[in-house]
Amino acid sequence: MLVGVPREIKDNEFRVGMTPAAVAELVHHGHEAIVEVGAGVGSGLADAEYARAGATLVDSAEEIFAHADMVVKVKEPLAEERKRLRPGQILFTYLHLAPDLPQTLDLIASGAVCVAYETVTDARGGLPLLTPMSEVAGRLAPQVGAHALEKAQGGRGVLLGGVPGVAAADVVVLGGGVSGTHAATIAVGMGASVTVVDRSHEALRRLSAQFGSALRTVYSTRSAIAELVREADLVIGAVLLPGAAAPKLVTRAMLATMRPGAVIVDIAIDQGGCCETSKPTTHSNPTYVVDGVVHYCVANMPGAVARTSTFALNHATLPFTLALADKGWRTALSDDPHLRAGLNVCAGKLTCAPVAEAHGLDWESAESVL
Repeated sequence: MLVGVPREIKDNEFRVGMTPAAVAELVHHGHEAIVEVGAGVGSGLADAEYARAGATLVDSAEEIFAHADMVVKVKEPLAEERKRLRPGQILFTYLHLAPDLPQTLDLIASGAVCVAYETVTDARGGLPLLTPMSEVAGRLAPQVGAHALEKAQGGRGVLLGGVPGVAAADVVVLGGGVSGTHAATIAVGMGASVTVVDRSHEALRRLSAQFGSALRTVYSTRSAIAELVREADLVIGAVLLPGAAAPKLVTRAMLATMRPGAVIVDIAIDQGGCCETSKPTTHSNPTYVVDGVVHYCVANMPGAVARTSTFALNHATLPFTLALADKGWRTALSDDPHLRAGLNVCAGKLTCAPVAEAHGLDWESAESVL
């Protein structure tokens, strides 16, 4: 199979779909790889490394999309990329279709076979290709939140960990899953006063066992969230419903009760955000203010630490990339129910129920299209 790796074009997105090591594995399996010149530079991966791994370097993304049997990316294809997709071509990347109707319709119209990293599952019910980036985003959230709290950035002027004699910042983490746990880990490590909210008793017990008295756990209700965000310096939204739009846990009415200069970091923005006033931002212009509250809603947070993110992502995606290349998409998806769960669009048909529900579209099961 001919596998193509284009350079990412989303604002300040420096990750790359395959590392040279991943390309070398692909070539070892008897496949060919074409990589756009400069695709890995943002992750510290030189063109020469790809050439040594056996890839052919090409000058443009047009060549990748025109010739590759499978395109491996990081972020969802932007409009200009979607126009280049071909019927039967495999697209393997993050898609996050639930909040993005234009992309959904374009992918259906393309006739391509679109497998989304974020809905591939594992035997334990986890999301193995989303987890690495959830870990990165979770660990980044207190860091960017602490920066946004600085007065010069429009924040309250509060130091996350405080100092002797001055209280630490109050940090509320909405969601105790992968992102939320990693956010709590860093926030606790920075000395903040941390509360994690979740409606899963199992998650709350796990967090309590892991952190002990270093953080507080609260069962999620609307009234509990309203009370907590009112006193919070930093709110980190880390809620995930696999494949579906994120629930709006922080309402505009709640926002009006928050302290001026408080900060919201909405990790869930890829799925529409868990704050009613959240809208996607970029690394070039990461924040905006509503009702005096600073919102950080960068839709590709892990791109800020591209080298770490690229390697973490490739370690997770490579086995699935090889399966798709070795077997072809139809056999690979038929053989592996976990990879099959990643199929969102196939040859003009929507195959992901949560996405269909979010947009009011018809869908067919992956099994039926196979």
